[in-house]
Amino acid sequence: MAKNLVIVESPSKSKTIEKYLGKDYKVVSSKGHIRDLATSGHLGLGVDIENGFKPNYIPIKGKEKVIKDLKKDVKDSEMVYLASDLDREGEAIAWHLKDTLGIKDKNYKRVLFNEITHDKVLEAMESPTVIDDNLVKSQETRRILDRIIGFRLSKLLQSKIGAKSAGRVQSVALKLIVDREREIEAFIPEEYWKIIAIFKEYEAELFKYKEEDIELHSEEEANHVLDALGEEYKVESVEKKEKARKSKLPFTTSTLQQEASTKLNFPARKTMSIAQKLYEGIDLGDETVGLITYMRTDSIRLSEDFVRPAMKYIEEKYGKKYVGYVKQAKKNDNVQDAHEGIRPTSVLREPTKIKQYLTADEFKLYSLIYKRTLASLMSDASVNQTTIIFDNNDYKFKTTGQILIFDGYLKVYGDYESSEDRILPEIGEKEVAVTNNVESTQHFTQPPARYTEAKLIKELEELGIGRPSTYATIIDTIKSRGYVTLEEKKFKPTSVGVETTDKLQEFFSDIINTDYTREMETDLDEIADGHMVWNEVLADFYKLFEPRVKNAFSDMEKKAAEETGENCPNCGKPLVIRNGKYGEFVACSNYPECKYIQKEEVEEVEICNCPNCDGKIVEKKSRKGKIFYGCNHYPKCKTAYWDKPIDKKCPECGEMLTEKNGIIKCSSCDYKEE
Repeated sequence: MAKNLVIVESPSKSKTIEKYLGKDYKVVSSKGHIRDLATSGHLGLGVDIENGFKPNYIPIKGKEKVIKDLKKDVKDSEMVYLASDLDREGEAIAWHLKDTLGIKDKNYKRVLFNEITHDKVLEAMESPTVIDDNLVKSQETRRILDRIIGFRLSKLLQSKIGAKSAGRVQSVALKLIVDREREIEAFIPEEYWKIIAIFKEYEAELFKYKEEDIELHSEEEANHVLDALGEEYKVESVEKKEKARKSKLPFTTSTLQQEASTKLNFPARKTMSIAQKLYEGIDLGDETVGLITYMRTDSIRLSEDFVRPAMKYIEEKYGKKYVGYVKQAKKNDNVQDAHEGIRPTSVLREPTKIKQYLTADEFKLYSLIYKRTLASLMSDASVNQTTIIFDNNDYKFKTTGQILIFDGYLKVYGDYESSEDRILPEIGEKEVAVTNNVESTQHFTQPPARYTEAKLIKELEELGIGRPSTYATIIDTIKSRGYVTLEEKKFKPTSVGVETTDKLQEFFSDIINTDYTREMETDLDEIADGHMVWNEVLADFYKLFEPRVKNAFSDMEKKAAEETGENCPNCGKPLVIRNGKYGEFVACSNYPECKYIQKEEVEEVEICNCPNCDGKIVEKKSRKGKIFYGCNHYPKCKTAYWDKPIDKKCPECGEMLTEKNGIIKCSSCDYKEE
C-alpha cells in the first residue's frame, strides 16, 4: 500500500510520473473532469439563481466507477497530491477532486508540473502548494456563464428558427465570419492600372509623378502615361540599407495553433491533441519523458534552466555570432503570464535523434516547436536592401532588391520562412537605363479575405475573446453545427449561420459582441486575481441577460416549417420538416390537433465486431429518433455507443474508439486523436 497518492488527469501521464516517483507513490488518473453542472432545477441550468448562483454538481455520466476507485485510493493513502494541469481548468479539477473525494485540508497538497521530466517532477513534488480558490471561482464563473448563455439561447433558437446552439464565445466567432462575408458581398471592385518598365535584369514599377503618389484608374489614364514616357530612365537615387530580420518569439497556445495551421496544415484540434501527447510523455526506449512544456499558455517567458544550456548549445553548434538574446514581449492585457512559453524540455533532444519514436505528425509538430524555441534565442538575420528610383519625364519608377548577408535564426527556422535573394546590378546615381519594353496591366481591388482557421484564431486572440485553449473547441462547434463550411480552407457562413447571427443581433446585440465578450474575460481575470466577487459578476450579467431572453421568446418571429410536398395520411394537412432534440423529423403541420410523425425505416448497417461478444455492432435508431450504435445480440448483449465506433482499441485504456465529426476519441477515457 503506497503512503502517497498522486492524482493526475491523463492515464498516459500517470504511467510516466509513477516511474519517476518510486514505490512510495501510487499515481492514478481522474481521466479529466469527474463532475459537472446538473441539468435539473430552474430552467435546467443546474444553478440556483436565487441563492447566489450556487452550482449543483453531479458526477459526469460514466465517471461513477472512476470516483469509486479514487475514493478507495484516497482512503488507503496518508497524503494526496492533486496534480491536475496548471491552468484554471486544472485548478477547478483539483478542487472538484478534493470536494468529491472528501479529502481533508491536512491530507492534500497541490502540485504543478510544467513539464513531465524526472528532475522537474521531483522538484515540483518538493514544492507543493494549495488550491487557489480565486482561480477555481474564475473557472466556475466561466462555466456558469457558458451554461446560462448556452442553454437559454440554444433553446430559444431551436424553438424559433431550428438552429442547433448558441454560445458566449461561439456566437461571437460566428458573427466575425458572417460580418466578413457581408463585407465581401458589399465590396465594389475598383479598377486600377500598373505600369512596369522591364529591363534585362530587373523590373521597375511606376509609383509617383513628380513628388506625388500616382493612381491610374482607367486604360485611358495609363495610355496617357505611356505616351509621355521616353526610352531613358535616369537613376535619381540609390539607397543601400542593412536591415535586421527579427527572430521569432517562443510559441504560445495561440501562435502554435496559427503556425501549425499555416506551415503544417494542422487543424487547431489536431495541433492541441498532438501537443498534449508530447507534453504527457513519449517512450524513447530507455526512458519515458515529456518532450515539451505545458501547451496551454499565453506566456513567452523561458526559464533560465532552459535558456542557459540552450545558449551554450547554439554557440557550440553554430558559433558565437548566432547567439541572440532572450525576447521580452510587450505585456498584453489579455495575457495570463503564469508560466512559460511552449518549449522543448531539453535542447539536447534534437528532433532527428528521436524521430524513430514519434509518429509522422508528432515529429512535424515537435520539430516546429523545437526549432521555433531555438530560433527565439538566436541572432536576428540581416539583409542588404537596395532601392533604386528612376526618373522618366517626371514619372518615378522604383525597384527593390535584397540579399541575405547573415542567416541568423534562419539557420534553424529557414524551413518555415522563405528568404529569396533578389539581386540588383551595381548602378550609380545619374546613370541611365534604356528600355522601350513597358507594360500596362489592368487590375481590380480585392475584397477582404475570408478567415482561415489561423486568421480566425489570431483575430479572436487580438480581440481578447475567449481563451486560446478553447479556440479548437469553438471552431469544431461552429463547423459541426452547420453554421460554416470550408471553401479553399476558408470559412464561409451557411444560410443557417447567417440567420442565427442575425436573430442574435436583433435581440442580443449588446451581449453577443466583441466588446462585451472581451470585458467579461477581463472580469474573469479580476476574479482570478481576487479583485472581484464571482457571484456579483454573475448577478450583474443575469440582470442584463434574462430580460432580453424573455423578450426574445415573446417577440422573435417563429420560422415557418418547410413543407415536404406530401400530405398527412391521418388528416390531409401538409407534412413539414421539424427540428427536434434528436435532429430533423417529418410530422403533420396540424400539430397539436394531429400528432402524426412519419416513421423512418432504418436499415441495420453493420459497423464492426462487438468487443464484448461474437455479435456485430449495427446502426440503430432510438425511440426518440436518435441514431446510435448497438450490438445485434441485444438484449443478451447491451453494448451500445452514441458515437460511431471504429474497429480500433484505445491505446490508453483498451476500450473501443469512436468517431464523430472527424474526431476520433475513446468511448471510455479522455483519449482523442485527429
